Amino acid sequence: MPQDKHLIERARQHAAQVKLMIFDVDGILTDGCLHFGPEGEVIKSFNALDGHGIRLLQQSGVATAIISARQSAIVTRRATDLGIVHVQQGIHDKRRAFEQLLAQTGIPMQSCGFIGDDVIDLPILTRVGFAASVPNAHPEVQCRVHYVTQAGGGRGAVREICDFILRAQGNYEAALAPYLT
Repeated sequence: MPQDKHLIERARQHAAQVKLMIFDVDGILTDGCLHFGPEGEVIKSFNALDGHGIRLLQQSGVATAIISARQSAIVTRRATDLGIVHVQQGIHDKRRAFEQLLAQTGIPMQSCGFIGDDVIDLPILTRVGFAASVPNAHPEVQCRVHYVTQAGGGRGAVREICDFILRAQGNYEAALAPYLT
């Protein structure tokens, strides 16, 4: 996370405009490790805090989406569990996938946020209004985003981003209110 107060304030201003938050999977929703089962299937683990953060973001009116280069049935399952309607997997041309998502949703790119960790994500990260990444992201990614999380991918980074957006939009307290009554 940027330590400079000016950079944090600038990131908040960008996050305040987000109407659609897009997530990469490997290294963001997961820790980026690929575990293979006995039948060759890829096993991924997801963070429950991240999932609840996505739900809170959705409840505040921010749409969510996934764009991932890898294809995985477990990602489809996780997206379904979280109510993420826009899911594009097996996509190596992420710019094209992003353009298709914009056409489907009618949301302008400056009202979108994206969190990614590798150079394949740059075609989206360099176009969205709010770009974020994780501490172990590729250096070429880290130097081009508005916000780098303190938490790692699959270890609360997504929740940190969701909370950051909720706070930037003035919706954090309202999101917590049902749990405090």
